[in-house]
Amino acid sequence: MKINKWILTIFLLCSLAISPSKSTADKMYEPLKEFSQVLSIIEKNYVRKIDRKELIKGAIEGMLRNLDPHSLYLDKDAFKEMQIETSGEFTGIGIEITIMNGRLTVVSPIEDTPAYKAGLKAGDIIIRINDEPTDDLTLIEAVKKIRGPKGTKVRLTILHKGSHVPEEVTIVRDRIPVHSVKSQMLGKNYLYIRITNFNQNTTKELINAISKHKSSLKGIILDLRNNPGGLLDQAVSVADVFLQKGLIVYTKGRVPESKMSFSAQKQKTDVSCPLVVLINAGSASASEIVAGALQDQHRALLVGERSFGKGSVQTIIPLYDGSAIKLTTAKYYTPSGRSIQAEGIIPDIEVPFIVAKKDEQEKLMEKIMKVREKDLEKHLKNKNKEGNKKCRLNKKAKEMLAKDNQLRIAFELVKIMPRLKSLTFN
Repeated sequence: MKINKWILTIFLLCSLAISPSKSTADKMYEPLKEFSQVLSIIEKNYVRKIDRKELIKGAIEGMLRNLDPHSLYLDKDAFKEMQIETSGEFTGIGIEITIMNGRLTVVSPIEDTPAYKAGLKAGDIIIRINDEPTDDLTLIEAVKKIRGPKGTKVRLTILHKGSHVPEEVTIVRDRIPVHSVKSQMLGKNYLYIRITNFNQNTTKELINAISKHKSSLKGIILDLRNNPGGLLDQAVSVADVFLQKGLIVYTKGRVPESKMSFSAQKQKTDVSCPLVVLINAGSASASEIVAGALQDQHRALLVGERSFGKGSVQTIIPLYDGSAIKLTTAKYYTPSGRSIQAEGIIPDIEVPFIVAKKDEQEKLMEKIMKVREKDLEKHLKNKNKEGNKKCRLNKKAKEMLAKDNQLRIAFELVKIMPRLKSLTFN
């Protein structure tokens, strides 16, 4: 052993003589020496006494903040809140936020939450929270300040997308809805399904919504607009409901553990009727995984606007003291190999959302409800009705269609998809 040590010493000395560069170990530990020096200077000279644990925590937060908008430190409370949120039970105002270009930005409001009712939209910038500027806040600090007990208020100063005049909005915090799936029949044979986020119950709720009408369904409209995402496994299983085989999504990162692949499996709950998917700028992360898989596998027609473009995967890594870090560990790719990071998914048919005025909605309602021969009293009956059946809508469905031009187009498309498939072109 002594001889080996001498040989190693001679080798190192020769290496140093040949090259003045520092060893790999020195290069690795030099930044830590600098960090230790700065820590010592702060503890000794700062204007007030400061706890070392507080300094280290701040350093960790800054280190993660410098990586990307989605990597962050979660203290014990924040880690617990995140676990509660993905279970579908939490209190707050109901928005997904991120740091974009250094500004606190709304990814999407969750439908029927206080934020949604207050008029917050994807792309809105939050300038202040209760008069406190958001410029220097971390994402988790902003979340903490926005969230709070049910019934309490938070005041946000918002700069809406495309506007130069800030608006102040006071929002009363509430319990955010547990259910992520809502459904509505459009006529007798067409089902509209809205997924607001992806929590641990989403796929189960989706299957339940479809199973009530499965035998009579001729088409489904899956609405992923303003869905900020959620759990990866739920995105995969939701896509799997509409796919019998083929790749859904795969991920790639630096370490072997980050390389994963998910494919569809044939199952009893599979749905094979025509499908149209609605997306917009508020469709992010898990929503984009579903939309991308269904588009690449030629299973659905995508309608609406380009999606948000969050194509990265975050892993939650618990720490010894009950805190955790949320670290970006991989990028995900659609079945065709597309990374949608910062690009988003482009729909097959791009349709901007147009807000109809009340009088325009009323005219559309009248058009949808227009009286025809069949509606007249004592009209002659037609025994051959099979080829002339129309989709009869209830009042709620008519109101939905009158207010939503993207939904109207999706509805017309899902009805004619079987006909389009049968067409041949010479």
